[in-house]
Amino acid sequence: MIISRTPFRLSLGGGGTDLPSYYRRYGGFFISGAVDRYMYVSLSPSFDRNALRMSYSTTEVVADAHEVSHGATREALRLLGIERGLEIVSIADAPSSAGLGSSASFCVGLLTALHSYLRQEVPRKELAEEACHIAMDRLNEPSGKQDEYAVSFGGVSCYEIAQEGTVTVCPLKLSNDTLAELEASILMFYTGITRSSSSVLAKQQNAIEDGEAVEKMHQIKELGLQSRDALVKGELTSFGELMREHWLVKRGVIDEMTAAPIDRWISKALRNGAIGAKLVGAGGGGFLMAFCNSDRTKLRRSMAAEGLIEHRFSFDFEGSKVVYNV
Repeated sequence: MIISRTPFRLSLGGGGTDLPSYYRRYGGFFISGAVDRYMYVSLSPSFDRNALRMSYSTTEVVADAHEVSHGATREALRLLGIERGLEIVSIADAPSSAGLGSSASFCVGLLTALHSYLRQEVPRKELAEEACHIAMDRLNEPSGKQDEYAVSFGGVSCYEIAQEGTVTVCPLKLSNDTLAELEASILMFYTGITRSSSSVLAKQQNAIEDGEAVEKMHQIKELGLQSRDALVKGELTSFGELMREHWLVKRGVIDEMTAAPIDRWISKALRNGAIGAKLVGAGGGGFLMAFCNSDRTKLRRSMAAEGLIEHRFSFDFEGSKVVYNV
């Protein structure tokens, strides 16, 4: 049996500039941090070596890879030339459709396990690109490159995307004090609102291609660059203020980015100690991330009064890896 463990991620700046509709014309830049909420994927030889059995939110038993209905699983198996003879099970300790990049964590985690099964050592960049290729080229999903890279590499890094799609990974050089304060100051509250990131991203891609959202995306990239500088300098209050400004820009990219309850929760967070607050991921729901580097009790109580549940995170610096192989 082989078990891989792949972190989820938090977008810390520049999100959306990793979409091909933007970076192919202007180049992209984003900051992302992997967190200690994980996708686990296990592989083991199936009892029937002439079949494939997959168990995730549902169960599939098929004759070969081409019959698998789950897109990422099917294309990962086909990409690596595996037809049958495996049982694949996935378990996550955070919900899907919550803005944490769960789809990418699954795909990267599956590829990590499959490569181990084939006794292949694959560099993290190649692993990320394989997962991007599956999502963007084989499945034609309206996705970018942030999630796959962030969960493959782990850590807190900034990523630059050239117009031809080449990604440069630059781990942020944060002092231990800055890293500890950043972890303590980021508070995550689950809104309970799930949404399809694909539908939100598709509309965002269209808005960029039509030119309606280009100026806002330029602003988001610039705020991402400023956020990088603030983090490296340890100026976390400035980072929180930039997060606040980022959300004001992001919420105007498309109408589906926010909703009345979300606006109310973010406004309340800002009135109760948060310097900045935004939704994590594509938008529309999932986790609300607030930045508060002073007394956090008032903020926690205000969000609890709204029925939002806090989930505490630490950063993960290991990325996708095999944790069991027997």
